Amino acid sequence: MTAVITGGSRGIGLGIAKELLDNGFTVVLSARKESAQIEELKREYGGRVVFIPCDISDINDVEKLACAVKEKFGKTDLLVKNAGVAPKERKDILDLTPEEFDYVTDINLKGTFFVTQKFVPLLKENGKSRIVNISSMSAYTASVNRGEYCISKAGISMITKLYAARLAEYGISVIEIRPGIIETEMTSKVKEKYEKMIADGITPIKRMGQPQDIAKCVASIAKGDFDFCTGTVIDCDGGFNVRCL
Repeated sequence: MTAVITGGSRGIGLGIAKELLDNGFTVVLSARKESAQIEELKREYGGRVVFIPCDISDINDVEKLACAVKEKFGKTDLLVKNAGVAPKERKDILDLTPEEFDYVTDINLKGTFFVTQKFVPLLKENGKSRIVNISSMSAYTASVNRGEYCISKAGISMITKLYAARLAEYGISVIEIRPGIIETEMTSKVKEKYEKMIADGITPIKRMGQPQDIAKCVASIAKGDFDFCTGTVIDCDGGFNVRCL
């Protein structure tokens, strides 16, 4: 079985790769640059780890990625769209520039949409394939100092529903995972802030999530545990989604 993971060089993407490799998958990792962590995976898992560079905001790169996977494997069983960026600078939405907006949405939103589109022919080859979109609790939580990020993640939720409706006839299910506060390089600059918020009760489960928490959800989907589901959202967020009085 073959899985393609965008944004696979570190953090959540790398955690997903390790979990899938331990479950017998061959994994194609894609990112703009190969990381030391990917090189380490190659040493540990050998030929079951393949790296293909891709900037998913560039449609030509996306097409090259799909062609490279087709040439090497002929198809893919699982497509995980994890690639994403945070704003370079957190800025009030009243001060946000079009360039700053485009930087985030071109990768997180447009990239996610067109990676899905270009991989449909490879997913259709199986008769039963799975797509996982990694969004965020920001899909439904307003943060006025990073509005472009929230918009991009909310858009992924609709991408999930659209492709779930369109691809069901081909036996392709589409599921969205919404991570909460996950301890990664992306959140490292605000780790103390988040730890205090968690301690103060923002989530019922009082710890930051780990990439492995998301990876286990993906592995369960990959094994077919959710095959009567499509367009479904899995909140992996320590209970942030629970509204309490």
